[in-house]
Amino acid sequence: MADAVLILNAGSSSIKFAMVETGGARLAHGQIEQIGEAPHFQGFDRDDKRVVDRHWPDGATLSHEDLLTPLLDWAETHLGGDRLIGVGHRIVHGGSDFIAPVRLDPGTLAALDRLTPLAPLHQPHNLAAVRAITAIRPSLPQIGCFDTAFHHTMPPVATRLPLPARYHAAGVRRYGFHGLSYEFIAHRFAALDPVRAAGRVIAAHIGNGASACAMRNGRSVDTTMGFTALDGLMMGSRTGALDPGVVLYMAQHETLAPDAISHILYSESGLRGVSGLDSDMRVLLASDQADARLAVDLFCHRAAREIAGLTVALGGLDALIFTAGIGEHAAPVRRMICDRLGHLGITLDPSANDRAGPIISAPHAKIAVWVIPTDEEAIIARHTIALLT
Repeated sequence: MADAVLILNAGSSSIKFAMVETGGARLAHGQIEQIGEAPHFQGFDRDDKRVVDRHWPDGATLSHEDLLTPLLDWAETHLGGDRLIGVGHRIVHGGSDFIAPVRLDPGTLAALDRLTPLAPLHQPHNLAAVRAITAIRPSLPQIGCFDTAFHHTMPPVATRLPLPARYHAAGVRRYGFHGLSYEFIAHRFAALDPVRAAGRVIAAHIGNGASACAMRNGRSVDTTMGFTALDGLMMGSRTGALDPGVVLYMAQHETLAPDAISHILYSESGLRGVSGLDSDMRVLLASDQADARLAVDLFCHRAAREIAGLTVALGGLDALIFTAGIGEHAAPVRRMICDRLGHLGITLDPSANDRAGPIISAPHAKIAVWVIPTDEEAIIARHTIALLT
């Protein structure tokens, strides 16, 4: 008989999950998608064979609690004689106080609720899953793992915003995100290339949400996302770095309310806004429309500019790592970003890039360029198991 943990990454329209034995073996994984429309629950065993496929065609009103009940029931049945000892959650924002994984209780949940304005697209759904588990299995321990925590090693010059001191005292500062992904990449790269991993590394987590992180000896020293997950790289539907005067223009000249401005910045911008077509990079790369090409070019230009800017925090660069959906799978995007960084000493091997490496730099290039798949669930599992055993 073995013990296992359930790992949850709950969003607005999906819940991704994995079950992991305390020894580290992954027992199952899957997702519940289309929440709020027609939920679809799929589960896969350790051999990636689909073992559950359930639809709720009329389930538009089903809540996280409604959907987590069948997920927990299935998980415990799938474990057979094994025992579920806890649940680990991805929580996007931990603020200044939560810089390491913690057991979740009413007090921590209240503190995390207060951070919702800093991550409005993610935090409410992350916490809804915690509350749902509490209602369904009140005795089951839960652990929160924070996307901001990895960046607590950034120096003050990287966290301070150029605002009056009273704002910093109130918590208005740069936090950084995608930390669970960067933590995994830091550990993985240390195993793959320990010499370079101990040096100056930039990891680019490029997906629908996108950021980059400068690491020295596997520790974050700067990153492109800041006070919220809107800053830095252009994203699928988010702006990335934006002149704050544009927000003033929206408020003063278009007389838009804060909620309307927020919707534009988070949901109508980025690849979707520029292309007028889609936020999916695969769709845009396949399109021959001029605005789709412009959106891709702008995405790559902005990513290269932000990556180059992070070299200031490192005093140079030894390795660049691409990860996440676009970073792992879109060879043309990697090429267009790296072409813009040639002045730093980055040169790709085209055939290696086409097959996603894992090393995609030319054999004698000054800077190593890698493609490393991320695994945030593995990091959450590691922390959850450590706190429960």
